[in-house]
Amino acid sequence: MRVREMHPLCCITLETPEIGDQSPEPTLLRTGSAVVYSGSDINAGGSDVGGVAGILYKWTNYHKGWRSRWFTLRNGILSYSKNRQPDHLAGDDIKLIGKLPDSNPSRRKHGKSVGIVHVKVSSFRESRSDNRRFYIFTSTKSLHLRTHSKKERAAWIEALISTRNLFQLRQLNDNLNLLQNDVSISTERLKNRLLEEGIGEGLVQDCEKIMLSEFSEIKGQLKSLCEERSNLLDTLRQLEAANIEGEASGVHDGEFQLMKRFSSLGRGKYSEYSTTESSDDIEKQELDEASDEEEANYLDANECFSEHHTSGGSVVGDNMENNTIDASAQAQVVRRTKLPDPVEKEKGVSLWAMIKDNVGKDLTRVCLPVYFNEPISSLQKCFEDLEYSYLLDRAYEHGKSGNSLLRILNVAAFAVSGYASTEGRNCKPFNPLLGETYEADFPEKGIRFFSEKVSHHPTLIACHCEGRGWKFWADSNLKSKFWGRSIQVDPVGTLTLEFDDGEIFQWSKVTTSIYNLILGKIYCDHHGTMHIRGNRQYSCKLKYKEPSIIERNPHQVHGFVEDVFGKKVTTLFGKWNESMYYINGEWASKPKDSSVLSLLWTRNNPPPNLTRYNLSSFAITLNELTPGLKMLPPTDSRLRPDQRHLENGEYDKANAEKLRLETRQRMSRKLQENGWKPRWFQREGEDGTFRYMGGYWEARETATWDGCPNIFGEIDQDLLNSFEGS
Repeated sequence: MRVREMHPLCCITLETPEIGDQSPEPTLLRTGSAVVYSGSDINAGGSDVGGVAGILYKWTNYHKGWRSRWFTLRNGILSYSKNRQPDHLAGDDIKLIGKLPDSNPSRRKHGKSVGIVHVKVSSFRESRSDNRRFYIFTSTKSLHLRTHSKKERAAWIEALISTRNLFQLRQLNDNLNLLQNDVSISTERLKNRLLEEGIGEGLVQDCEKIMLSEFSEIKGQLKSLCEERSNLLDTLRQLEAANIEGEASGVHDGEFQLMKRFSSLGRGKYSEYSTTESSDDIEKQELDEASDEEEANYLDANECFSEHHTSGGSVVGDNMENNTIDASAQAQVVRRTKLPDPVEKEKGVSLWAMIKDNVGKDLTRVCLPVYFNEPISSLQKCFEDLEYSYLLDRAYEHGKSGNSLLRILNVAAFAVSGYASTEGRNCKPFNPLLGETYEADFPEKGIRFFSEKVSHHPTLIACHCEGRGWKFWADSNLKSKFWGRSIQVDPVGTLTLEFDDGEIFQWSKVTTSIYNLILGKIYCDHHGTMHIRGNRQYSCKLKYKEPSIIERNPHQVHGFVEDVFGKKVTTLFGKWNESMYYINGEWASKPKDSSVLSLLWTRNNPPPNLTRYNLSSFAITLNELTPGLKMLPPTDSRLRPDQRHLENGEYDKANAEKLRLETRQRMSRKLQENGWKPRWFQREGEDGTFRYMGGYWEARETATWDGCPNIFGEIDQDLLNSFEGS
């Protein structure tokens, strides 16, 4: 006979042996004070393993480093806590792995578990660089663990495998066959007992009818519960099948969250259980160990791709932009690699306190503190989309050589790459003032960019960029919807790319959603369909997968390149925060053989000195005042005082300047209604896009800024009073 236990996650009936059961038991190997779980004695099915426990070292953050935690694996649940005196281990069904915990009574604590992991829907792998480390990944978190020895790690891994096999091999419907076997009830004994007490036949029959009626209702409820259980088990099977399929193809993204001021330092892929290296092993990047970093490739393909990939006899090229950089031009500008050290210590802001203090006030006159901003403006944010402009240089060269297919593939990769810098960026850029401008001259990239805020109501930003053989322009507006715990942002506007040979591509951005505004860690994701329409042979359609709570592989992008007849000639796969690949032909899902994929684009590594803004290495340079920028117009974003103070860590000054400039900003609508026109852009038609009129770079050479007001200067009080009174 076996004792039946109910699994706490999905009501799966488990069996454990009673005392006296002759089922084989796992053995323990004792050496001095150490207890090692013998991996060879773990039953592959796992049905007879009661559980394992022991001390593992868990990585917490850079301040505290590795901390010991007590881990217990039982009934498919891996729990861990700070309690190092496991009084709850009384019994023979829990086996120890590794050294016994300290038995000092003064250190006994009866704290609750600080975390649990459901092994059934988790994946795990060993570190190849350290034979004591291994990782456990779920859809919501990653555990980075370390044992005392390689033998202990092997024992933990085998225990995890055994636990997973338990759920894969066990028949989930071997109990509670209540839907197939009818359940009946007899009232004969109750009937006889009532008659013995002298109760009349009629009353007994009434009681019998009431009882049968109640039982019939309970039977119906029980049947409904069984049907729900059956549906749940079917869903779990489907989820497990999808898990196994996804893990077999290796499409996973493990993020190691550090302190609040550190984010996304480690980025890698993992399979259900493997020793495959990912991004030169996650911990090497996280712990700042000196190593030769490998590329963070999609589909665990870092060993399948070289720097150059050939498809159909054409070289796609290096994923770095060095091939298109003029070395002499690059030497002219030395750009910074980190933000200035803050002058003041930043003070946290309570969102609830801010809301409470402004109840009943005119919200248009409420100034949000700079704590919620990052030290760049929306005008500079537009230029971030050009970080990987080498893709457009490459597209131009491919089209010039007659390869139109590789041209649109690089254009598609460029359209995706603009989202890479949004990961971990939880602060909002500064909203530019009406007439505010921004220029970016990057000779090392071969591009010149210019943008201007051309309208305040509605807010419109226009930009124009010239590169090596191409031009790019756009105007954009945002429509937002607030859903309580999240915000949905829908971009409005068209992005246009024109090559010197006359080929044009146009597309619009997809929807961006920001989650966990009230509770939890704030994060953003992008979803929707992006249509890249060309005026010649090819067009492209990219699907950004919408996130879900059970999605283990977020940020997926999947699309096709179609010819003029609608035939799908090439398939694209990737992640908007990582990389993009392509394969010839139509593929409904990613191929298991990653060697058939060709690399288009890979995200650059994050800077070594991350702040809470999580700016990329490219974004760090956008607000820099280099020696060649001494003749900027008075409208340039680099001269905005509140933004400059925030970058320097002068938070009190930044808040004061932000309040002053937002007071000035309220004049913008009146200025626009009174006939204000943008200085450098002009709308094509009544509802057309804003196009660059030219003349800015010519004025830049002579510093002739006629018609460019000092929008960041002090406000004339009489003028302000006239606007407030109107």
